[in-house]
Amino acid sequence: MNDITMDSSGWRALAESLQPDTVALRRAIHQEPELGLETPKTLAKVKAALAGLPLEWKQGPSSTGAIAVLRGAKPGRTVLLRGDMDALPMPEDTGLPFRSRVENTMHACGHDTHTAMLASAAKALCARRDALAGTVLFMFQPGEEGWHGAKKMIEDGLLEDPAPEAAFALHIIPNAPAGVFTAKAGPMLASADEIYISVKGKGGHASMPHHAVDPIPVACEIVTALQVFVTRRIDIFDPVVITFGKIEAGSTDNVIPETARLLGTVRSLSEESRKAAHEGIARVVQNIARAHGCEAEAEIVLGFPVTVCDAKAVAHAAASIGATFGKDAWQDMKAPVMGAEDFSYVLNRVPGAMVLLGVCPEGQVWKSACPCHSNKMVLNESVLARGVAAHCAIVERYLAQGLGA
Repeated sequence: MNDITMDSSGWRALAESLQPDTVALRRAIHQEPELGLETPKTLAKVKAALAGLPLEWKQGPSSTGAIAVLRGAKPGRTVLLRGDMDALPMPEDTGLPFRSRVENTMHACGHDTHTAMLASAAKALCARRDALAGTVLFMFQPGEEGWHGAKKMIEDGLLEDPAPEAAFALHIIPNAPAGVFTAKAGPMLASADEIYISVKGKGGHASMPHHAVDPIPVACEIVTALQVFVTRRIDIFDPVVITFGKIEAGSTDNVIPETARLLGTVRSLSEESRKAAHEGIARVVQNIARAHGCEAEAEIVLGFPVTVCDAKAVAHAAASIGATFGKDAWQDMKAPVMGAEDFSYVLNRVPGAMVLLGVCPEGQVWKSACPCHSNKMVLNESVLARGVAAHCAIVERYLAQGLGA
């Protein structure tokens, strides 16, 4: 592989030659998904795939996260590429021959592809080590699905010595055109915090509500009032989304319960709107409960921060991908998405970008394809080679000229 010249087609050819390895690793990971911060089987598969390569491995005590360090033949800049390894606690109903063998656990967000593409990018870049001036960090991260895996790895010191000066990640999108890349400078993905609300009234007989203080209609009013709060108190150009996914109260039809509980999420695209939402939630909850003679508590558990992409890093990724695949392979992202990503922790430390890659299944209309987190999500594996080549092109360009050119 060392004799391939890295012109506009070089990384494509090398990635295509590694495509059988990429697909095989992806399918092996898909069949044996793991949850949370502990993904030892997945990491073992990655290390086996990369055995014998000139990589230094670093791990910390908080998770099975690992950094593979590739030092080029000459000193230079340091850049990080990230792939996440954990799955989701949900059933799989795809019917694929390599579907999950673990009950109620599925790679429905594409982390199996992220890990496989990153591993193949490591192989490709190792093959070109003699031509590299600088260092590449391959971040194999568990615990992205709400477990703050990136934060754990940072706290373990894994992003130090050497420390990256820029960072990039790929995320597949099944309901987007196959082979097309996109990203957005500035806020691209939202912060995601959990809302826990408890409304306490006075229990009683359902036929005599005037002798009780019913918390259920109060809880319902809180849900409605918070939607009004969002539309009337939050700047529409700095949006917030508040959604309640669970309301729990009562035990039977003829008893007014004492307590109603709500579980929800609040998403925002800036720390300013995030703070305003938190303050508004507390105010609305307490005052509506008080107006009806109830007591209420609202607890907000902080989740991932806003994912903010550096403008120069996005331009760098677009230029690298355009030079590799042609200008039609890149589309500027028009608006942010209210989903969240813990790659945000990395981007809070160093400039970088998360790039989305469309992998709509062959023969499907992309707008109607099952999205991430669907129990029937499938994807076009042939596109994975493009992700591998994109990783390599981004690294090569960065080591050569940084983000300034």
